[in-house]
Amino acid sequence: MSRLPTVTDVAEAAGVSRQTVSNVLNAPDRVREATRERVSKAIEELGYRPHASARRLRTQTSSTIGIRLDPVSDGISGSILDRFLHALTEQADAVGLRVLLYTALGADDEIRQLARLVDGADVDAFVLTSTYYGDPRTDWLIERGQRFVTFGRPWGINDMTDPAHAWVDVDGRDGVRQATEHLLEAGHRRIGYIGWPSGSGTGDDRHGGWAETLRTASVPDLDGLVERAEDSVSAGTAAMRRLMSRNPGLEAVVTASDGLALGALVAASGTTPVVGFDNTPVAASLGFSSVDQQLTAVASGVLELLTDSTNGPRHRLIAPELVVREETLR
Repeated sequence: MSRLPTVTDVAEAAGVSRQTVSNVLNAPDRVREATRERVSKAIEELGYRPHASARRLRTQTSSTIGIRLDPVSDGISGSILDRFLHALTEQADAVGLRVLLYTALGADDEIRQLARLVDGADVDAFVLTSTYYGDPRTDWLIERGQRFVTFGRPWGINDMTDPAHAWVDVDGRDGVRQATEHLLEAGHRRIGYIGWPSGSGTGDDRHGGWAETLRTASVPDLDGLVERAEDSVSAGTAAMRRLMSRNPGLEAVVTASDGLALGALVAASGTTPVVGFDNTPVAASLGFSSVDQQLTAVASGVLELLTDSTNGPRHRLIAPELVVREETLR
């Protein structure tokens, strides 16, 4: 064998799972004697030598957490995952845990990276971000018995009770509801919404908060008050112009992100109140209201689930907070 043997090679040679090989190396008392002997024989024949530091890490609980470092984004809201990563790393360090970063070009490439890290026993658990309908990464980890938590719900499956899939998410529906109710309380009724194209779990959830709130307030013709766009300032500007052309009496707008909010403000020339989502530094510096995701609480929830060995709830839905900057409502 030209390359160094891996845990997978040992597992295949012994006819067992990778987890069984890991147990033989780190917790042999969990494995039947006959199985231990078979795995030990395969290790000897292949010449497998686990890295000393990796073996040391594997004998501890969640000593190292693997998380993807997303590509650099020019979007205003692209800083959200960076802020989450900073909060997670800071809190993990405070309790003696470490964070290992890896990069990937997409879901398939990330699965290859996950396999490499699992085979090398480099991490004890993973944190996945940017979940979506039919996400293959979660299935891959569940099938292999890997411990993980997602920042984002497993859209499209039993996301509230499945013990195999731990997740932490921000209640975007509630955040947009807060924003819409605040505009109603300020005396506005014709409140438009600019969100992402349909099919995004997160985007559809946020749109639902706006729609439910206005339906409760008996505001008519909601379909005519909606525009959808990709998440960029220029797309937000174009969407706002379309929305204003259809609705001369438009009084205010709620958006799915601060990037869309900034675009809407550009189109409205500051004459229409706009509320964003994410509470980025742009929202603070320009003075428009925005929904804060409470990323410190998200990071705390992720670490709780990674280190929790009880049979308690395996999800956390974090309540966001609307940050009101009144000058945007005048």
